[in-house]
Amino acid sequence: MGQTMRLSTEDILQQAAALGFDEAGVIPARPSPWLSAYQQWIAAGMHGTMGYLARPDRLARRADLNVILPGVQTVIVVALNYAPPPVPPSVLTDPRRGRISNYAWGADYHAVMTPRLQTLADWLRQQAGGEIACRVYVDTGAILERSHAQESGLGFIGKNTMLIHPRRGSYLFLGEVLTTLSFPDSSRPGRATLCGTCERCQVACPTHAFPRPYVLDARRCISYLTIELKGAIPLELRPLLGNWVYGCDLCQEVCPFTRKFSTPTREHAFWPADPDRAAPPLADLLALDEAEFARRFGGSAIERIGRVRLVRNACVAAGNSRLDEFAPQLEYLARQDESDLVREHAAWALAQLRR
Repeated sequence: MGQTMRLSTEDILQQAAALGFDEAGVIPARPSPWLSAYQQWIAAGMHGTMGYLARPDRLARRADLNVILPGVQTVIVVALNYAPPPVPPSVLTDPRRGRISNYAWGADYHAVMTPRLQTLADWLRQQAGGEIACRVYVDTGAILERSHAQESGLGFIGKNTMLIHPRRGSYLFLGEVLTTLSFPDSSRPGRATLCGTCERCQVACPTHAFPRPYVLDARRCISYLTIELKGAIPLELRPLLGNWVYGCDLCQEVCPFTRKFSTPTREHAFWPADPDRAAPPLADLLALDEAEFARRFGGSAIERIGRVRLVRNACVAAGNSRLDEFAPQLEYLARQDESDLVREHAAWALAQLRR
């Protein structure tokens, strides 16, 4: 059995704020009310090639948090605003540039948030004055974190499947501390939804990745196609990617809550050093070798997809630009690149330029 803590939920919220988190909530460790919907989503194959999401051990963890941490009593959920300062739309939509999702404009959020969550867990151990167990996650555990965030009062689930804070919007990184401590009170849950009849996110998605409200078919999502998909991007979807080369923000940026209430983050580590970090020139991306990729994107969220996938995506964006100036680079990549994946996407892009 877990140890009961004399600290209140408010004490936790104050400590989380002192560590720089913008929102926090405390809830009992119980299965997510969205668990059945998640299982149906997996059964429908909408997770695409992300096989780890369907692994039996991962499904078991989402169904029972005790599989992750035996004796777990409480989940502390935190949120950190990552909305960057505005970049001129003329830069982001320039067909000569490759657009990057704004969560990846600055430092890797895992590196920013994980040490703070570890500090929060250490503080809990200190306050408990005894042996307790904690596990810390930042977008890495088999946890339905958006659902738990909604339960803990951090917002509601939008039709775009994102957690939306009614006074901050959806540009929020989430993290969790699972602990064997129990608390005498818990946070009040947020509203299930505040979307009403709004369908802006559904309409804005160029690949029609939402078969119905509150359901995302990852296989059609630009973020999945440019980040998670390791193989070839489906031919019929390539023209719909526009100039996105890493992720996509469209279903978030059109949301009325985000448009009205989102403000730039206080975390300057998430700000872009210059416009080229938000939308680098495609010519630069097409010219990347492994050393230059590591130099430019080391320490960022982009690092994990590697040079091959980023250049693959840049080839698609160059093809969609219909600008002949990219032809020499694409011709070289189509003939000389070591990666079959890059060569095939470069050849496709060349064909688009020659139409």
